[in-house]
Amino acid sequence: MTTRPSGMSRKITMSKDQLFTLLNEFKIETPSWGYADTGTRFGKFLQDAAASTIEEKLADAGQVNAFTGCCPTVAVHVLWDFKPGVNAAEVGELARKFGVQIGSINPNLFQNQIYKFGSACSSDSSARSEADSHVIDSIEIAKQSGSKLVSLWMADGTNYPGQDDIVARKHRLEMALKTWHDALNKDMTLLVEYKPFEPAFYATDIADWGMAYLYAKKAGQQAKVLVDTGHHLQATNIEQIVAWLIDENMLGGFHFNDRKYADDDLTLGSIDPYAVFRIFHEIRTAAEWRGHDVASIAYMIDQSHNLKPKIEAMIQTVTTAQELYLKACLVDREKLSAAQKARNIVDAEECLKKAFYTDVQPLLSEWRQSRELAPDPLQAYRTSGYIEEITEVRRKKKGNAAGSSYA
Repeated sequence: MTTRPSGMSRKITMSKDQLFTLLNEFKIETPSWGYADTGTRFGKFLQDAAASTIEEKLADAGQVNAFTGCCPTVAVHVLWDFKPGVNAAEVGELARKFGVQIGSINPNLFQNQIYKFGSACSSDSSARSEADSHVIDSIEIAKQSGSKLVSLWMADGTNYPGQDDIVARKHRLEMALKTWHDALNKDMTLLVEYKPFEPAFYATDIADWGMAYLYAKKAGQQAKVLVDTGHHLQATNIEQIVAWLIDENMLGGFHFNDRKYADDDLTLGSIDPYAVFRIFHEIRTAAEWRGHDVASIAYMIDQSHNLKPKIEAMIQTVTTAQELYLKACLVDREKLSAAQKARNIVDAEECLKKAFYTDVQPLLSEWRQSRELAPDPLQAYRTSGYIEEITEVRRKKKGNAAGSSYA
């Protein structure tokens, strides 16, 4: 991260023990698909070391957790990770073997050909039935694997005016979400994600946070909104959305990534780290200044490491998230509140900027050493020998069909 000259450093108002406690509590979920070969609509660029089985994905996730100390769970994708015949409880045991646990369960309502005109929103009853069965099966997988989260993103929408009845599609989805919500155990949460466009380009059925909020409220108390930081139109004020959702007790979690244009799925903080900092600032303000319980917010990564080495990109993302979160914890909120009340705009903004430009690397290194972790997780991983080992094994397994090696 860029740091300001020493003259712009600031005094840390929280004690080191308080900051270490916050870092201990800050957990980030990595996605199984982030360890596999991914690409764009135009194709994939293969990597020799990319995972191709659920076991390999969990092994790689275990490495990220071992080096960072804050990634104990792994999001899984039902269609990609749970092939027919795969026992969900056994996958949970496999995860524990690698030092992690199964996290959010992600149904797939966009790849099957029957979803050409939508899934739960489709006018085709067979498509709706297929979607309903799949999500119910996914909820059962969550129960068997010990997961408490079912994360739902739908590609439903229409591409042309008049293609379908917009309100009828809304009513179909309301019914489906209610059914799925009621199938959860009492300690589970249904996360409802939104996206303004793609693959639907005329009317997306869950196009923004307001729609997701209404759907979740109608579904039931165990449904919350999931904010994907890439799923917004240009210039959207995401931290304002976050602040509102927390105040309404409707923020369930995040899919963190970064973007330059739209849903680019770039690594977090690679384009606009200040935006991520501002999101964390609103979360910490809600917790420290307004007394909101933010402990249940799920922090999850959702990125496509098309060109970066998979595990390195994940470690880079996680350590960046820790850094930006810690910076947000340093905001002098008493001084900020006083400046806001006095309508002193310059000093108010400076409260944020000074925290953002504080060099927190020494503090993070000390926290890691207190947890018996290497002070530089990325460098420690690079010298561990793991990448050389898996590259050779997986290259042979793939029959040398993969692309350039990242060993």
